[in-house]
Amino acid sequence: MAGGFGIDVSKADKVYPGHLTPYVMVTCLAAAFGGLIFGYDIGISGGVTSMAPFLQKFFPSVYHKDAIDKSTNQYCKFNDKYLTLFTSSLYLAALFASFIASRVTRTLGRRMSMLLGGLIFFIGALLNALAQAIWMLIVGRLLLGIGVGFSIQSIPLYVSEMAPAKHRGSLNVIFQLAITIGIFAANLVNYFTSKIKGGHGWRYSLGGAMVPAAFIFVSALFLPNTPNSMLEQGDKEKARAMLKRIRGVTDKEVEAEFDDILAASEASKQVKHPWRNIFKRKYRPQLIMAVLIPFFQQLTGINVVMFYAPVLFKTIGFGDKASLGSALITGIINMLATLISVYGTDKWGRRALFLEAFIGWKFGVSGNVTELPKWYAILLVIFICCYVAAFAWSWGPLGWLVPSEIFPLEIRSAGQTVVVTVNMLMTFLVAQLFLNMLCHMKFGLFIFFAFFVAVMTFFIYFFLPETKNIPIEEMQQVWRQHWFWKRFIPDEHPQV
Repeated sequence: MAGGFGIDVSKADKVYPGHLTPYVMVTCLAAAFGGLIFGYDIGISGGVTSMAPFLQKFFPSVYHKDAIDKSTNQYCKFNDKYLTLFTSSLYLAALFASFIASRVTRTLGRRMSMLLGGLIFFIGALLNALAQAIWMLIVGRLLLGIGVGFSIQSIPLYVSEMAPAKHRGSLNVIFQLAITIGIFAANLVNYFTSKIKGGHGWRYSLGGAMVPAAFIFVSALFLPNTPNSMLEQGDKEKARAMLKRIRGVTDKEVEAEFDDILAASEASKQVKHPWRNIFKRKYRPQLIMAVLIPFFQQLTGINVVMFYAPVLFKTIGFGDKASLGSALITGIINMLATLISVYGTDKWGRRALFLEAFIGWKFGVSGNVTELPKWYAILLVIFICCYVAAFAWSWGPLGWLVPSEIFPLEIRSAGQTVVVTVNMLMTFLVAQLFLNMLCHMKFGLFIFFAFFVAVMTFFIYFFLPETKNIPIEEMQQVWRQHWFWKRFIPDEHPQV
């Protein structure tokens, strides 16, 4: 279908010898599970902010509206600028940290960026668990954000560079699977810590983030750098030996792939200003994807559910325990549905899973609801679970996978920074504005998100080429064959 919307380039693929070795499987799994820290934080904040002792200590005005003043509109009782700042400050810190992480990732390697991310996240989690004042909460959240910024800057790149082309999608989706496991674990922790007597359960919830932080830190101590990263640091022979090891092939068989990576590395060293080069015309398709994919990912509204699931369920009429239990159910669905993407992203392709995610939903409860009929409550949970499942096998994992595999080496770190920056900016805005929008738009807010689901599906159908099974250093061909993007790509590789 050359020249069509989908672009079937499978017959034109350059196939390198090699297979999925146990060594590369273990290293990719260890790295990808660094996503636990991001997922745990997404899941933990919503549950904690629905706990009465936490609100009473740090956000007494919200506690008063929730527990005492029943005259406040149900949709507006959690609308507090300090409460939203508690949730959203992390993502603003991650945004700025990604620029520093970009330089660390490029100069010191992906492994060092993961190491720093785990360490800083651990310190932030400890500060939150010990918080006695709101400033300690916010500083802790900012440190958590810096840790997240470093981690999500480096992990997708690490996995994409280590994995063989035909398994790159599935291995990279494990990063998203780790995020969903982190969300589920956070929901589970919140469910049980909310029952702890004495009102200190929230400390255990926030402090629990130290566990995944310690995991990524310790893992990064033992992980090797990728061949691409070794070449960036001038270790040519180590890079060759590492590539041979992770592909499980002989010296002769590894030559073709190594020569291509080496050529890309030499070209990247000539690029002194990757941030200037990323705006060149020939990189326009990748840059646009790096902006619009994370932009649309957040406008699905998924983080409304994940950040504020207990708050959301409580707002539409569930009790305290029921809201935490319902959030736990959506966490399980999110985790299980991601397994579909692990299986299918390299089998069915990225576009197919993106397009299958087109699902419309809307629900609403008008007025100041204090109790829902049981049948309607069950129906709401089912609708939300369907939505979460559709996101989990498509925009969730693919929103990280596709941008991580489309950039050439010379601008790869800068490109990933663009992805992280847009993602964190949009996440910050959604977290910051959601409670206010819910107060004013009520159920219309979900129609707002449904509109963008339709827009992004249109965008994927016409403008995203298929990238499955394409070697990461040969990705330029998919843009050269695309009906629209080919106008930006020169026929010959020019000198940089």
